[in-house]
Amino acid sequence: MFRKIASFFFQKHRKKTLFGLFVLLVWYWWILPRPLFTTPTCMVLEDAKGDLLGARIAADGQWRFPYQKDIPKKFEAAIIEFEDRRFHSHWGIDPKGIARAINQNIRNKKIVSGGSTISMQVIRMARRGKKRNLIQKVIEAVLATRLELSYSKDEILAYYASNAPFGGNVVGLDAASWRYYGKNPKLLSWGEAATLAVLPNSPALIHPGRNRQALFEKRNRLLDRLLEQGVIDQLTNELAKEEPLPDKPKTLPRLAPHLLDRAYLEYFDDKVGSLTRLQTTLNARLQSQVNQIVKKHHNLLIHNEINNLAALVVEVESGNIVAYVGNEITAGLEHGQAVDVIKAPRSTGSILKPFLMAFALQDGHILPNSILSDVPTQLSGYRPENYHETYDGVVPLSRALSRSLNVPFIRLLSKYGLAKFHQNLQHLELESISRPASHYGLPLVLGGAEASLWDITRAYTNMSRILNNYISNNSKYHKNDFRNLNYVFGNEQTEIKERELEEEPPILGAAAIWHTYEAMQNVQRPTSEGNWQDFESSHRIAWKTGTSFGFRDAWAVGTNPKYAVGVWVGNADGEGRPGLVGVKAAAPILFDIFDLLPRSNWFDPPYDDMVQVPVCKQSGHRALDICEQDTVWIPQVGVNTPSCKYHRLLHLDANQEHQVNANCVAPSEIKHQSWFVLPPIEEHYYKPKNPNYTVVPPFREDCLENLSNEGKWMQLIYPKQAAQIYVPIDLDGAQSATVFKVAHRHTDAVIHWHLDHTYMGNTSDFHEMELNPELGKHQLTLVDQRGNRLVQDFEIIGKE
Repeated sequence: MFRKIASFFFQKHRKKTLFGLFVLLVWYWWILPRPLFTTPTCMVLEDAKGDLLGARIAADGQWRFPYQKDIPKKFEAAIIEFEDRRFHSHWGIDPKGIARAINQNIRNKKIVSGGSTISMQVIRMARRGKKRNLIQKVIEAVLATRLELSYSKDEILAYYASNAPFGGNVVGLDAASWRYYGKNPKLLSWGEAATLAVLPNSPALIHPGRNRQALFEKRNRLLDRLLEQGVIDQLTNELAKEEPLPDKPKTLPRLAPHLLDRAYLEYFDDKVGSLTRLQTTLNARLQSQVNQIVKKHHNLLIHNEINNLAALVVEVESGNIVAYVGNEITAGLEHGQAVDVIKAPRSTGSILKPFLMAFALQDGHILPNSILSDVPTQLSGYRPENYHETYDGVVPLSRALSRSLNVPFIRLLSKYGLAKFHQNLQHLELESISRPASHYGLPLVLGGAEASLWDITRAYTNMSRILNNYISNNSKYHKNDFRNLNYVFGNEQTEIKERELEEEPPILGAAAIWHTYEAMQNVQRPTSEGNWQDFESSHRIAWKTGTSFGFRDAWAVGTNPKYAVGVWVGNADGEGRPGLVGVKAAAPILFDIFDLLPRSNWFDPPYDDMVQVPVCKQSGHRALDICEQDTVWIPQVGVNTPSCKYHRLLHLDANQEHQVNANCVAPSEIKHQSWFVLPPIEEHYYKPKNPNYTVVPPFREDCLENLSNEGKWMQLIYPKQAAQIYVPIDLDGAQSATVFKVAHRHTDAVIHWHLDHTYMGNTSDFHEMELNPELGKHQLTLVDQRGNRLVQDFEIIGKE
């Protein structure tokens, strides 16, 4: 019979038969679905070690994690023993298994076993919605053989584990392990692995209160079979049977929900064919600890109706983010807990001041400890004030930064150049500073612009990396040291090559950064009495705080050679709150986070980018011969800064109590003395806080003749220069008075006041006078008891 059939097909109809076999072979080759599975999967976020940070449910409402090629050994052993003992030896179908199933079904007079192999079950899961009958079983068997030709046994098992039903809306081993046991599948015990291995066969058994005993017995029978096969020993078997069954499904980890949303938008949303598992650079343990710190401070701040916090921790060398807290997730929907504040532009407060210091040093505009004026100031109609509305007269640049004084930095910005600083901030890639410099004006450095926590932390990270690598790069720079932050594992930067190194820095040089960081180490905070004290920390870090106008944003950023940390505190809707200041609200969070991080050495001084020069000990400027000198390291470009203008050589009498000149004293009797001399206004505010400061001795009475002293002995505090003074109208309709104020070098001075040549009176000790000039232009003339004069023109304007 067989010979007749063979003869019919291969002799009489050979061509047709061969063609038919060819078509059948082609059909067999292409019959397998490609891809095998098209069902949507959860977006899964993992840390650098593969631990789960969070997940978004799949589009079809199932907790179905993406395909995972690595199967835990315990689950692999359990599922093969339970579902398909000859899995590694058959070729997709198991004749012995089919015979056993037929025998069981006949004996039980109903279908109790389908005889499907794991390969056939993978095909059935891939062909969703197909009826379960004999015809479909034959199709599954054919496809299973084809599956075995294209995929390895490990891959087939991985497809099974990734797509098997585990009860309810839980699909796949990964999702089941997290939903039922709250752990990575790699950490499953034998009892847990056995429980999950029996579930795909009867997924309804997982429901609490429904057939729990049946699930318990089924698991234990599998454990006994594993014992019989020598997979586990007797003790392991007994301990595994003592393990409880899982209760209701657990909530998946929510360690970085805002980064999960960000990654979804940046990598997966509307991107067809994208894998939905993203391994990040985060450290799950550190992320959890930072979450706890943020929550602890949130519980304190909400009493002041401060609802939102954000924190970012970055590894300096790699630029990898190791902790990302976009907001406090318990803030409440009404308080914008879903808002990722890390990406949101917020008013910067004083957080930009270190950038101005660094750029001014980089351009050779000033030295690290050169003094700046700290007196009442009005520039183009703008009157900046310090936080506590006090003034120091003059203050070194480094101390002005550590105390975050506003007036010295406004004056520095005015001299440095608003347009230049604005352009440099754009080079730092502070993306929200996108309008022209004129839009921001001088308040730019005090919070007149917006920036995101991401951009601010990135800038400090890049500065630290430049400083770190300067010495290791043989005192050269690499443009790649200034780059974006990264949260995707595996996106490491390329290795630096010697030929890519450059002499010029990409933006800021090592010396400018180092001196700025040295000043930022000593950041101080105001006490309730307005005094200043060091903010103690067990870490040596460069840090800065910021507070926006109206107490809407509190910032703190800090860095050392290994890490950069950024913190923002406030309300997502922009509501200001009293006490919402950087040093009180954000800085404590910053230091709590640094206490979690490994200790780090401090930055090595970049001596190749510096030079040692003598500077004036009192002014911080390059020293004159008459200055008391210190020898310090400064940026190389600093050698071109101006010399000290505050030291004068005075000519004194024998007792050194009066100034004299050759008109009244013989030259041989004149003693020459170097003297630190501040302008009258600066001196007025400097003297009370610096008792060692000595005012310039007066001229002896017989030496006053032929001296031109106008403007040398006194100086107007208000109005400081020819100005228009707006005078408001009081409630009674009368024009308000204007308070004029002047500083004099000598405390015993008596100043006589004249308005438009009309004598108005005199003052002593405190030189203030309330005047009420009419609208229009006027002239104020001041004369002291020694005949020194000061004349100032001004204009009074009222409501137009």
